[in-house]
Amino acid sequence: MKLIPSRAPLNIVPFIDIMLVLLCMVLSVSTFIAQGEIKVNLPHAETDDRTADSENNVKLLEIGENNDIYFDGRKITREELSVFLNELHSDVHLELRIDTKADFGLFVIVLDKLRDLRHENFSIATKKAEL
Repeated sequence: MKLIPSRAPLNIVPFIDIMLVLLCMVLSVSTFIAQGEIKVNLPHAETDDRTADSENNVKLLEIGENNDIYFDGRKITREELSVFLNELHSDVHLELRIDTKADFGLFVIVLDKLRDLRHENFSIATKKAEL
C-alpha cells in the first residue's frame, strides 16, 4: 500500500501581516491627502512673508470666498470667532488667510477684534505677485 504524503496546511499569517502593513500605509497617506481641503485664493503682494508651517504655536484663521470662517480647519460662525479669539494666548501666532473674493468688512472685523485684545502676534498670508 502506497502512502500519499500529506500536504502541510497553508500558513496565512505572513499574508495577514502584509495586508495590515498595507492598510496602515493607506490610512496614513489618506490623512495627509485630507489636509488642505479649504480653498483660499490668497491676494498677491510684492513680498511673500508666510510663516513656517512647522511652528508649533501657529493657528490658522481662514475666510473663504463665500465668507465661511475656519479656525484651524474647523468651520465656525461669526459669534464663535469672538470666543476663539478671546481664548487665543498672546504667544500663539495667528496666520490670517483671506480669499480675495471674501467680504473686506469681515476682514476688518477680525483685525478690529485682534486690536481690541492687543494680540499683535499675527500675519496675513499672501502669494508672491508674478512679474
